[in-house]
Amino acid sequence: MLPGIVIKPLKRFADERGFFTEVMRTDWKDVIQDEIVQANMSVSYPGMVRAWHMHEKGQVDHFLVVRGALKICAYDDETGELDEIVSAGENLQIVRIPGHYWHGFRVVGNEQATLVYFVNRLYDYSSPDEVRRPWDDPTIIPRLINGRMDDPRCGRQWDWFYPPHK
Repeated sequence: MLPGIVIKPLKRFADERGFFTEVMRTDWKDVIQDEIVQANMSVSYPGMVRAWHMHEKGQVDHFLVVRGALKICAYDDETGELDEIVSAGENLQIVRIPGHYWHGFRVVGNEQATLVYFVNRLYDYSSPDEVRRPWDDPTIIPRLINGRMDDPRCGRQWDWFYPPHK
């Protein structure tokens, strides 16, 4: 993983009523390295891509997919490394993305995805901490994907819809 990206599996405590999961604790120093000041929720329809953006003022995102599934990607312009993480409501986990990486996600599967995310900076309506690129930006050409150079997608424009079985 790129430095600063952390994945923390969450535990479900099930009983005959359903289940309970802790989704954010300040003592999780392995993943929560920043003060959380705002929580947001985003719903996206099947096949949608929400990418690319980055934060120049220090925002860090902590993603939690609670319904559906997302392919979350982070890209480092300097190294050409791209990390992709599939996260789903069936397998709860927090994914920490430092904002200086270009990042975004695509809904995978046939159901809408619900993402709850926690940030360490309040959204500033007058001066948002977001820089954007198109989701199909031709300059995003990974040299490494998940630390590997032998992935057939390396050296090509990133394709959010590349079939996973190839």
